[in-house]
Amino acid sequence: MRHDETPTLSPPPAPGTPAPGTPAPGTPAPGTPAPGTPAPGTPVPGPSPWVLRIVTLGLVLAALNLRPAITSLGPLLEEVRDGLHMSGSVAGVLTSVPPLCFAVFGFMAPRLARRFGPSAVVCAGMVAIAAGLLLRPFVGGTAGFLAASALALMGIAVSNVLMPVIVKRWFPDRVGTVTGLYSMALALGTALAAALTVPLTDAMGGSWKTGLAVWAALAAVAVLPWLPFLKDRGDASGRAAGAPAPRALRITRSRTSWALACFFGLQATAAYITMGWMPQIFRDAGISAGTAGVLLAVTMAMGVPLAFVIPRVATRLRTQGPIVLVLSGCGLVGYAGLYLAPAGGAWLWALLLGIANCAFPLALTMIGMRSRSGAGVVRLSAFAQSTGYLLSIPGPLLVGVLYQHSGGWGLPLALMAALLVPQTVAGVLAGKDRKIEDEC
Repeated sequence: MRHDETPTLSPPPAPGTPAPGTPAPGTPAPGTPAPGTPAPGTPVPGPSPWVLRIVTLGLVLAALNLRPAITSLGPLLEEVRDGLHMSGSVAGVLTSVPPLCFAVFGFMAPRLARRFGPSAVVCAGMVAIAAGLLLRPFVGGTAGFLAASALALMGIAVSNVLMPVIVKRWFPDRVGTVTGLYSMALALGTALAAALTVPLTDAMGGSWKTGLAVWAALAAVAVLPWLPFLKDRGDASGRAAGAPAPRALRITRSRTSWALACFFGLQATAAYITMGWMPQIFRDAGISAGTAGVLLAVTMAMGVPLAFVIPRVATRLRTQGPIVLVLSGCGLVGYAGLYLAPAGGAWLWALLLGIANCAFPLALTMIGMRSRSGAGVVRLSAFAQSTGYLLSIPGPLLVGVLYQHSGGWGLPLALMAALLVPQTVAGVLAGKDRKIEDEC
């Protein structure tokens, strides 16, 4: 203030009027939380232990149903082909239907989850699996069989994508452990369907139709734990309520996203060729249908312990490339064994290919590790799985064509071994310690 300025005085406040800067009566002071809002630093109560137990049960039961639609078919593929008058090429198309459905319907999962909530979508997925498995043996004809199979596979597809999302939302501090748990349940369901389909078929009269339809009961049971969550519209991105929306990720600009998609697609190619055709390889080598189903079950059962161990080990490593190399090495030896001595070393080849198939839980774990946020996991899971399954579609079909036209398994097995090379490269790249948010 200059010396020649006259200070301007404000009039005194009227009696009973708060002084300037003083909050009005009943108004919280600046920095004071609004009524009902937890003070800064106060922990927000999480879901109750019983809710988490129900979610865990739902995850396990859902995971048990994500593969029986496929592995129950392998041991009975010859009977289904005869019953529906399928050629080898059409059977190859049949083994390509799962990845096709997973690709098409997997892209729908994030949008459905945003509208209805991820839990409600998984519940609907279990209903679709039960209905499809119950209908497909009895609708009549190849077209009806494929349509009912597609219904079941649609339910599997959306559940495939949303499993990592639900884990990230309900168990953000135990992603590796819970991913391992449901991956183990997925492997167990895969193995049980492969091992028990033929014995159950024989026990219920020998009809392949009954043997396939019985797995609908397991899917019906899996609906129950998700019913309490039908009205849960929890944010599918996994962010807290009231938090600002994260910036949109341009997922296709990320090298890590593409590496994960390629790795996922190539491991899916190997898995669906194995589930669809390995029993036939053993049967052509002179092994009975029941034993061929048990051998497939052994391959799938290797995923039960390893699907729990591998995610836990992967989360402790800075890069996951070494795990990729070990799994690919087991696959190469297994394919070589199937070519050189399919019957003589059948049990060993089944074990080695079972280890190689554990690239699936590794891929799921890396999806959770390559993003900083729940929103990133949603986008990455949908992109990597749907694009990956799209890439895997030609593999089983090509194996069926090569088998029919060559009359043996030499060329199909050479193709399966050759595909392990790009799978290994993509897996090593996907396993690098990077986040997609830094690349989009």
